[in-house]
Amino acid sequence: MNVSDMEPMVPESSRELEDKAVDLIEKSSAFASMLNSDVSVAVGGLVRSMNCYYSNFIEGHDTHPRDIERALAEDFHNSAEKRDLQLEAKGHIEVQSLIDRGCAPSEALSKDFALWTHKEFCERLPESLLWVENPDTGGRIRVVPGKLRDVSVAVGRHIPPAHEQLSAFLSRFEKAYTPKLHSRTSCIISVAAAHHRFTWIHPFIDGNGRVARLMSHAYLKQLGVGSSLWSVSRGLARRSDEYKRLLQAADLPRQGALDGRGSLSEKGLADFCNFFLDACIDQVEFMSMSLDLKGLQLRIERYCTYEIDAKDLLPGSWQLLREALLSGEFKRGKAADMIGKSPAQARKVLGRLVKKGLLVSDTEKGPVRLGFPLHVLDHWMPGLYFQP
Repeated sequence: MNVSDMEPMVPESSRELEDKAVDLIEKSSAFASMLNSDVSVAVGGLVRSMNCYYSNFIEGHDTHPRDIERALAEDFHNSAEKRDLQLEAKGHIEVQSLIDRGCAPSEALSKDFALWTHKEFCERLPESLLWVENPDTGGRIRVVPGKLRDVSVAVGRHIPPAHEQLSAFLSRFEKAYTPKLHSRTSCIISVAAAHHRFTWIHPFIDGNGRVARLMSHAYLKQLGVGSSLWSVSRGLARRSDEYKRLLQAADLPRQGALDGRGSLSEKGLADFCNFFLDACIDQVEFMSMSLDLKGLQLRIERYCTYEIDAKDLLPGSWQLLREALLSGEFKRGKAADMIGKSPAQARKVLGRLVKKGLLVSDTEKGPVRLGFPLHVLDHWMPGLYFQP
């Protein structure tokens, strides 16, 4: 197999793809200015958990959001199988957190980034999840964190490059998607094209899809379009069967004289890019609607009214949550003035909110900010989690 067998690296420019790239840029820009920084940090943590949930689902690993939340609190299941899936989820979230904090290699579409991501993720996995079956021999192969595969593989009907050729294919991959070679809209389209071409190369024994999704997340952030506030994995999981079908269709060789000039189907790649950009736009729109300030305030207020009537929250809770939503954080000592109660009563209201995770703080007496615990998400941000 030759490196040219991976061409085209991006589909020919089309009005449809360019319009979607521009739409994504505009909508993500508007979305980025919706929340203050403290609330954005809280939402970022929530979205990382959500991203992990949907990425796991695509991989066929069904980890309940409650189990993910417990894993982050170091509360692991007694069942070894469920505990291992919890550790996998925790590892994914930790790696995306490193990416969101700028700890990863700066060029997201690069060999170094792929090796770093694979290493960081796999080093967090339990031993049981580091073994895969060799379909030819039935034997087991251990996944080595951050190491390119040293055996040839088949992925369905697709035969990826031989392991001896991986460095050459990854070098071509990196050069083809260097941002300086593309306009901004072309870079956006390249995110989608690179997502497929990376899985086509299949550089690791296992974990290629997960690395590709984290790579896409990182590159969108690098371009100033993505953020920690939305996740393409949710969009891909919503149409998981179509996602996998279009990935496979883009593996096909050129389908006749009208199907581009490369070895692989240009139409297949263009179809996947359109699908991928649609998924990105869908998720920016969904999170923009979920975090629309007016709507979010109304849903939180209704929740507080219901919980106060049920005696689970105390009067004055809404005023404190609204302050956290609008201002980001506030000092505990200001709570009494906000709700017009005595300092002792204000401490009770505040304490109940902290106990329920609706307000969080870095220290016992430090300022508080809004929390997004799992048990309120159906009320505050309905539809965030679903069974695809």
